[in-house]
Amino acid sequence: MTTSFSATLPKTGLPGLIENWRSDLLSGFLVFLIALPLCLGIAMASGFPPMSGIITAIIGGVVVSRINGSYVTINGPAAGLIVVIVDAVQALGQGDAMAGYRYTLAAIVIASVLQVLLGVFKAGKLSAFFPSSVVHGMLAAIGIIIMAKQIHTLLGVKPEAKSLLGTIAEIPHSLMDMNPEVSLIGLLGLLLLILWSVIKHPTLKMIPAPLLVVLLGLALGQYFDLDHIHQYLFLPDAAILPHHEFSVGPSFLVAVPEHFLAGFYLPDFGKIATGEFWLAVLTIWLVGSLESLLSASAVDKLDPYKRSSNLNRDLTAVGIGNVIAGMCGGLPMIAEIVRSSANINNGAKTGWANFFHGLFLLIFVALFPKLIHEIPLSALAALLVFTGFRLASPKEFAKTLAVGVDNFAVFVITILGVLATDLLVGVAIGIAVELAIHVSRGLKLRNAFSMAFHVHQTDADTHHIEVSGAAVFSNFITLKSLLADFPARKTVFFDLTEANLIDHTVMEFIHHFAEDYNQAGGRCQIVGLDDHESYSDHHLAARRKIAL
Repeated sequence: MTTSFSATLPKTGLPGLIENWRSDLLSGFLVFLIALPLCLGIAMASGFPPMSGIITAIIGGVVVSRINGSYVTINGPAAGLIVVIVDAVQALGQGDAMAGYRYTLAAIVIASVLQVLLGVFKAGKLSAFFPSSVVHGMLAAIGIIIMAKQIHTLLGVKPEAKSLLGTIAEIPHSLMDMNPEVSLIGLLGLLLLILWSVIKHPTLKMIPAPLLVVLLGLALGQYFDLDHIHQYLFLPDAAILPHHEFSVGPSFLVAVPEHFLAGFYLPDFGKIATGEFWLAVLTIWLVGSLESLLSASAVDKLDPYKRSSNLNRDLTAVGIGNVIAGMCGGLPMIAEIVRSSANINNGAKTGWANFFHGLFLLIFVALFPKLIHEIPLSALAALLVFTGFRLASPKEFAKTLAVGVDNFAVFVITILGVLATDLLVGVAIGIAVELAIHVSRGLKLRNAFSMAFHVHQTDADTHHIEVSGAAVFSNFITLKSLLADFPARKTVFFDLTEANLIDHTVMEFIHHFAEDYNQAGGRCQIVGLDDHESYSDHHLAARRKIAL
């Protein structure tokens, strides 16, 4: 990135539309091609009607893009919320899927009001309270759960198990009983996604892989005549196969109403006085807010213009969008990282790309609902299995282990905690283990939630931030708040000489702050680590001061 490039920032608002409409329109269209199948798949995996995902993406594009605090993020439903929503539908519906859906819509509305309040009262910094190893563990667990549930759909088999562990245990059984034609659609789609992820050709990479998977699925769906219920024989002469006759039909295709307006539903607040309702509210609010803040921050790092989002305003806007989505039958939305990175790669300059992506979705579902009905469920399942794998890939395990064995232990314990219990309990277990590790390393409980630091100026442009005692995930919110409004283009020294314990989360935060501050034209340097012993060879590993 050159200085001249970064100096000429794209305009925003209507001047930005006039200046950048060509690049934003093209990017919005390409993101729409990615978003359409993902929105359908995420909605169905969440136990919601397929159209609910598209409703959310339309609101995220057309409404939220006009009021949010970010520049190139794409707002819409995300795979990370599948587990939260499907659990709420099952817990609140108690066997009645439609009732569970409408009760969950009510929980989304209440959770979204809390999300708005979080942004209004500038509490976005509370995301700092979650150690990075726990957040990565939560996302990896979500990825494992998505894969475990969607593999059965990809194979054309409905699992009988009701529990998560039972669903995982049934995978070998589903492999033995797979529906060959349906499985072929899903497995070829999965193979295509894997091949596309390793292709480096820039022109080919412009073609969205999810679009290719859907087109392949549409073609094979027509070839196998999934529109009509019928039976077929598969390799009848192969004696090794246990049975040869299978049936296919419209039940293996996406079910959508003929008219777009028929896809809207109102929430049911009938369970607002129950404990399970408020548990759903808390989980949707917590996970949705955390994911949105983390994604928006990550997208800022990808923005070639290095613009910084107003995270509190962004959270408020997403909350408003979620209130609207919940009131008319949609899933909750977040700032979605995969679509946002595609948006940046496609050359988007402003939030109008997000607007156009929502507008294209609206036009498509209003004009071509019958085409959506022709998409095989196994093609969408392939997209979700691939998404789940990326969340829980071996690379994520290796990256976490590289930071340190302590970091890896918390990561794995969080995963196991989520799989064995639920999302909130699993995250709480991970946080408790992280705190226990810090206590074993000398953290005093009285310092667990308060960090000692002070700032002094040696001249008009030089600031020294001196940290003493423990600097860990649970006590650095005040430091993060200070740095959020810190003057730009100054000289800043982070002095950690008197810090006796610094964890990975704080090291990572200070390191990223220094990088961003230097890129923005300031000068930030971390000093005072010479007398500290690192718990691993990683440059951002936890460390403690050596007793002299």
